Amino acid sequence: MGLGAQVATKGLASMTAFGASDGSDGALSWQWEIRGVNGRGLDLRLRLPDGLGALEQPVRAALQKALARGNVSLSLKLQRAASGGAHVLQSDALDAALSALATVEQQAGGRLAASSAADILSLKGVFEATDNVHVPDQAVLMSEAEALIAAFVEMRKGEGAALAEVMNGQLDRIAELTEAAAATATVRSAAAGTRLRQQVTDLLNVTEVVDEARLAQELAVLAVKADVTEELDRLRAHIVAARDLIAGGGAVGRKLDFLMQEFNREANTLCSKSGDAALTAIGLDLKLTIDQMREQVQNVE
Repeated sequence: MGLGAQVATKGLASMTAFGASDGSDGALSWQWEIRGVNGRGLDLRLRLPDGLGALEQPVRAALQKALARGNVSLSLKLQRAASGGAHVLQSDALDAALSALATVEQQAGGRLAASSAADILSLKGVFEATDNVHVPDQAVLMSEAEALIAAFVEMRKGEGAALAEVMNGQLDRIAELTEAAAATATVRSAAAGTRLRQQVTDLLNVTEVVDEARLAQELAVLAVKADVTEELDRLRAHIVAARDLIAGGGAVGRKLDFLMQEFNREANTLCSKSGDAALTAIGLDLKLTIDQMREQVQNVE
């Protein structure tokens, strides 16, 4: 295994994870669910039942404290067991429903179908069970939410450790290709120098007057255009920087993404300067590996 795979990671996290938990209190049960996917920033979407709106702010604050990036959805669903108790007619609610019904029918001018007693009894609040279930204790729910968020964070870290291993392996491959490009460029330079000297000799054989200064200048320009030393040096520097970011952990996804753009820029320049089939092939392999690594980087917090 290459050097990159041996570097210890410290808390690199993925933005993709899932968590769930449930609880109950008598006839009432509930289910928590949290999901996370890639995102440019931190986008939180909370879905809480009616009557528990006061939970939103502390839950949101807990998520903001624990997470830096990702599109995260958290929901809480309540479910009441079927009630076997007696039902009581709520007189105030019935009077209000009948009054509203009379007003609607009067304004409709007889164009509506007649309402049955069953229709009226089915209205919310008119005929209620005597064993109404209370809303869960918010302190209990908040404690569960915090535990769920903690588990979610640990899952993201677990995924992040797997991402770090993959990316370090890809950096190993990029390093191998960079050194292969350096070796190939050296061979190419020697061959190009021999070929150029022969071309100059041929030119001198058929040309009576040669501007030596102009010739030297043109040769220097050709040498600079073909030189890939700076690109290779920058690739080596980017490899070190990427390893440091991965080893350091934390919310480094954006920095890694920017670094991948720099990797790709150097690989493109290497290909454009190559002038050699072998060096171009290495440059294309570099681009492929860099693209594969960038796909992994998109998942990093």
